[in-house]
Amino acid sequence: MHRPAVTAVVAAAVLFLTAGCSSGDGRHPAGSAKPSSDRAASPTGGSPSASPTPSGPPAKGSVKVLSTLTEGLQSPWGLAALPGGDLLVASRDEGTITRVSADGGKQTEIGSVPGVAPGGEGGLLGLAVSPSFASDQQVYAYFTTASDNRIARMLYDERKPPGQQLGAPDTVLRGIPKGVIHNGGRIAFGPDKMLYAGTGETGETGLAQDKESLGGKILRMTPDGQPVHGNPEADSVVYSYGHRNVQGLAWDSEKRLWAAEFGQNTWDELNLVEPGKNYGWPAVEGKAGRAGFVDPVAQWRTAESSPSGIAYAEGSIWMAGLRGERLWRIPLSGAEPSAEPQPFLEEEYGRLRTVLSAGGDQLWLVTSETDTRGTPEPGDDRILRLEVK
Repeated sequence: MHRPAVTAVVAAAVLFLTAGCSSGDGRHPAGSAKPSSDRAASPTGGSPSASPTPSGPPAKGSVKVLSTLTEGLQSPWGLAALPGGDLLVASRDEGTITRVSADGGKQTEIGSVPGVAPGGEGGLLGLAVSPSFASDQQVYAYFTTASDNRIARMLYDERKPPGQQLGAPDTVLRGIPKGVIHNGGRIAFGPDKMLYAGTGETGETGLAQDKESLGGKILRMTPDGQPVHGNPEADSVVYSYGHRNVQGLAWDSEKRLWAAEFGQNTWDELNLVEPGKNYGWPAVEGKAGRAGFVDPVAQWRTAESSPSGIAYAEGSIWMAGLRGERLWRIPLSGAEPSAEPQPFLEEEYGRLRTVLSAGGDQLWLVTSETDTRGTPEPGDDRILRLEVK
């Protein structure tokens, strides 16, 4: 079911209401913005300048909505795939995790996460499934409490009754700054089987440049929440810094780490993440070419994007836009875009929160109309299955 195109009058009203201020998870006055230019060694080993793919994706791609998997989700945020293909979805404001059957879309609430304190952009955010799930049955969650943002893991026992299948949270990392805005929240296990997290600076811009703070960073840790050998500082989980609000993490076929983040009022960014690098916030926003800062690989006007989740498929990064209400395709040749970013699904399904590879040429896409900043229609929120090229 497609959402009707927004009329010129409504579009003008939306632009008036959203301009320069709160445009959806990340557009709040704070300082300046982000990166500049610098390239070094890659996230998980290889070199970002590793040879570009001989035959990259075509300059122009395509997106086909194959089906609506499920509807009626409330404030969906995190999404993770179980080994058999079913999905786990986090409800930001309700603090619950729901299992969605990949065959038919049946929803089963598996449990609540104790300690979640939703408010503003905080609540139950990112989800990740342990790389050893078959043996340890652990589900990881990033969530806001009354005092901080933290990451915990829970045993998922399918033999228990629905609603009671999650064990008590075992906190692996605490002390990530929390705020009404800019809580970051995306978590994912990388090709190295380490856990990565994108955090926000909570609107307190100085945290992004403070290496002692976990705010405004990308973090890398063991599944137990400990610093990883090879991190920039041996005793720290901080992997990169100078970020404003990171909500998208994905790895390409060469194991390079990519991250999407909100700019302030001018530029949203897609960054190639390298260990120990400074991505510039709050000194710069977008491509500034200033020594000591890493420039984004691609940038967008904030009204066109406000990016949350990203995924890699068919040689491209796919980026979900909240305020922009569209899915961006960024084709890659090695560590650089091979053509101009291309938008899809503009204003067809409203705000787009999370995108996840479903294998091959298919993606899962989660809408975000029930997060208090959208305009929900019957059926919102939903998970769509896409075929992409």
